[in-house]
Amino acid sequence: MKTKVYILFLCFAHFVFSQKEVDTIPQLDLYKIALINQTDSYITFPTDIGNIERLMFEANINPSFIIRERNDSKLMAVLTPQIIIRMYNEESYPVRTPSYIPQVTFYYLAHKKEALNNLVLFGKIAHHSNGQDGNFYNENHTINLQSGNFATNFFELGLLKTAYSKRLKAIKTIKSSLEIHPKSWILEELQGSYSGLRWHNSFTSFKFPLKDVKNQRAKFSLKAEATLMLDNYNDLDVFDLDRFNASLTFYYHPKFLQDIGLFVQFYHGMDYYNIYFENQLSIIRFGIMTEILRF
Repeated sequence: MKTKVYILFLCFAHFVFSQKEVDTIPQLDLYKIALINQTDSYITFPTDIGNIERLMFEANINPSFIIRERNDSKLMAVLTPQIIIRMYNEESYPVRTPSYIPQVTFYYLAHKKEALNNLVLFGKIAHHSNGQDGNFYNENHTINLQSGNFATNFFELGLLKTAYSKRLKAIKTIKSSLEIHPKSWILEELQGSYSGLRWHNSFTSFKFPLKDVKNQRAKFSLKAEATLMLDNYNDLDVFDLDRFNASLTFYYHPKFLQDIGLFVQFYHGMDYYNIYFENQLSIIRFGIMTEILRF
């Protein structure tokens, strides 16, 4: 009898303390899940390691404008006027052909089993251009990187799954989506050389300081992303490595910084900077990034 009582006591204690641990971490709503999916705003330091051209910095300006009826709405939209800028470490420090990627993303909370266990469906419509109107090719048939016109439109459909890892004491998210560039939405010169069907997958983990309940923030986070180009372009073989993009980003928010943190990122794959898409990059970069989540 005493053994049964002892076992029941241990089970009860485990439940109470486990529940207390979950109750002390920030809770996820649709707004916070959407922020996890949005691209981070950052500025890199002039210390890139790899085969990218020498830069003073690369900046991603990506504010999010939320459109929703109420805080607890299951449906919401995020409007983002994303701009990526590279300043080159050359004479007069030029900024060449920025990437303009305005977009609107719709999120729907399809299932909420627990406070941190959510399934969200999303759809995005976006435009990507470089603001130039020159000829796509130079006279020697190379791509005109200085003033060549680059433009495409696309939509993306996917899902986000969130959960809480007791072992890691961290919130984790998994994303999978398809990005589609219809043939009539893409510049004629890009057809056949620019992938119009991409499969994105990512994993994100946020580590929280559970001891400080009043000032919860993601002190550490890790983001792994992978993209596979599925369509036939550039006559690439099915298993050609040029079809594969991958990145790993580690983020740290030190106590002495209020609104930004430090990050290091490894990236391998196609250059995402508009008309530079034919370049293949393998780089390690360092910089500062806005806090991904606020609680």
